[in-house]
Amino acid sequence: MAWLYLLIAGLMEVAWATGLKLSQGFTRPGVVAFVVLSMTASIWLLALAMRQLPLGTAYPIWTGIGAVGAFVVGLFAFGESLTMLRVVSLGLIIAGIAGLSLAR
Repeated sequence: MAWLYLLIAGLMEVAWATGLKLSQGFTRPGVVAFVVLSMTASIWLLALAMRQLPLGTAYPIWTGIGAVGAFVVGLFAFGESLTMLRVVSLGLIIAGIAGLSLAR
């Protein structure tokens, strides 16, 4: 169950990061409320996951899911560039996530 909590927490991190972009500098109250709620849910689920998973595994995987998810949202929702260096860097993040999940 801890891994499911961690996955959902990571996805909620993507949600609040996307909300930050959409909030236009915290000028859209409804979006800001979404950001606060998704941040709270993300941290809460991370805390639940950490009941069973080590800090050195859970936290980096949580941030990695957020980083990869934000990258993908940036590409498809905001038209951000896709360069070879960005793809290689993303691959390194994914390799790190996989390594940490296997080496716990």
